[in-house]
Amino acid sequence: MHTSRPRRAWSTAAAAAVLVFTGLAAPAQAEDLPPDVPASWAQEPRSAQSSPSPNGAGLAAIVPGGAAPAGDFTLSPGDMNAETTKRVTRLGGVLPTSGVQDLLAGANRTARPWCSDDAFGTAPDPDIKYCLQNDDATSKEWIPQGFTGVSDAKDNETWGEAKNIQLFASYDGWDPGREDDPDPATGDCTSAEVEANDACNQKGVRITFVQNRINPATGSPEVKYRHVLLGWTYVNSSDHISFDGLHASEYPIQKGVHAGGIVWYGNYLYVADTRNGLRVFDMRHILDLDPDSDPGTHDAMGADTDGVKTTANTEDKTKVGRHDNVWYSFGYRYVMPQVAAWKFKAQQSNPKGTYACASAGAPRASYISLDRSTVPDRLLMGEYCRPDADHPSTGRIASYPVAALEGRSADVSAQGWSNYLPLPKGGAQGAATYDGTLYVNESTGTDEPGNLRRFTWSNGRLVQQGQVVKTARGAEDLYIERGTGRLWSLSEHRPGEDPETCTANPDPADPKGTDYCRRLLYGHKLSWLDAQP
Repeated sequence: MHTSRPRRAWSTAAAAAVLVFTGLAAPAQAEDLPPDVPASWAQEPRSAQSSPSPNGAGLAAIVPGGAAPAGDFTLSPGDMNAETTKRVTRLGGVLPTSGVQDLLAGANRTARPWCSDDAFGTAPDPDIKYCLQNDDATSKEWIPQGFTGVSDAKDNETWGEAKNIQLFASYDGWDPGREDDPDPATGDCTSAEVEANDACNQKGVRITFVQNRINPATGSPEVKYRHVLLGWTYVNSSDHISFDGLHASEYPIQKGVHAGGIVWYGNYLYVADTRNGLRVFDMRHILDLDPDSDPGTHDAMGADTDGVKTTANTEDKTKVGRHDNVWYSFGYRYVMPQVAAWKFKAQQSNPKGTYACASAGAPRASYISLDRSTVPDRLLMGEYCRPDADHPSTGRIASYPVAALEGRSADVSAQGWSNYLPLPKGGAQGAATYDGTLYVNESTGTDEPGNLRRFTWSNGRLVQQGQVVKTARGAEDLYIERGTGRLWSLSEHRPGEDPETCTANPDPADPKGTDYCRRLLYGHKLSWLDAQP
């Protein structure tokens, strides 16, 4: 479920002075950039914005399940792609890189298959379930969203020699000190607040690499995972290459990139940027700020164009980028910088401050997935929408030939199909298709199981097949793992007292336990789903 958060305030002159003095990365935004922040720090993509469509413009065109205007989904290469490539190359000359296999070999966190945590309640159990470590399962800061894996990345579902890999994305959803300030006009966290709680920083998005494997030392099976911070490169006021977390302007819905959908295809990781399009990352550009695996040694890094030697510090969780010739990364060992972007060609007219969607114009990139059952392979993109009287759309979904996104030299149009989702109340959190069936995860609130719906196309129109299949509370993005025949997803809710989050089990008679809010990864067998009435 998407979380509403207040706008980040700026004290323009003071903020600029502090940023220049400290070398801090500016929280660059996709639009309405404060005038004192250098334009070179603005992040891509930045799609064109227009006034919201009035009073449900285009109502007559909406047919539940029917065709939607494919042209609205057209993507254009990001304006800063060439400059971004130069920056990433320059950054790679200063900081060492790591491959996916090395990253996985050093995975430092453990998931527990089939623990007592249960997000399903009265819904049927999945075929497989991974429970995260306690701080990840209950984190107020990091909210899980997008899901992909090596079955998307490679036709043979193997990365080098590594198999059984899943990736999920989480966005930073909590900034104590800023959001709890009685006077939001005072701006970001104070220095004291930052030092007291590293969550005061808006870190953006992280990607988590997960692998089910055999421990070479013990011969026993294990599920290990590791977080990687996503970054945006910029040149700071001292003419040094640096990086920040991901940010975008989607207020008041969210401060940054929601990462509601991710797709790993070949070397590239595509991340949905809700109002703007796609951000692109490269598995060949994963930066390693602790090559000796000992955070206390503060490893030597390279030199930028000025020749000054630098070091790295992964113990300090309150800073990011280069400060006084030391590299920081909010405490993460690995950072993956953005290498390119795709932005919507059509103007974005979706209303802000609401989950209602316009029926035409640029869509919301709420979730993405990959279909390898077609020729060519296709990237799916769809919208999370909650209709209202003026905006009755329950969301659009379309597909692109994914290989066309690697060129970055010309527009890429939606091809094959583009439809309005036939959902009674909207709320699609993820969708994936395989062999002609479209699976859609629909959220129903924190205390109710989610809905998993199945659709097929009949004369170009989406038609629901069978009944709704109940699934996890807070069900999110979908990923198809072809070799195991599983449809993977993850749950986003956490336990807490906030009425918008999960509470203790509301039904003591429920035999499945009380920890239904703790986040987990899970997979249903496609064969089981397709056999449901």
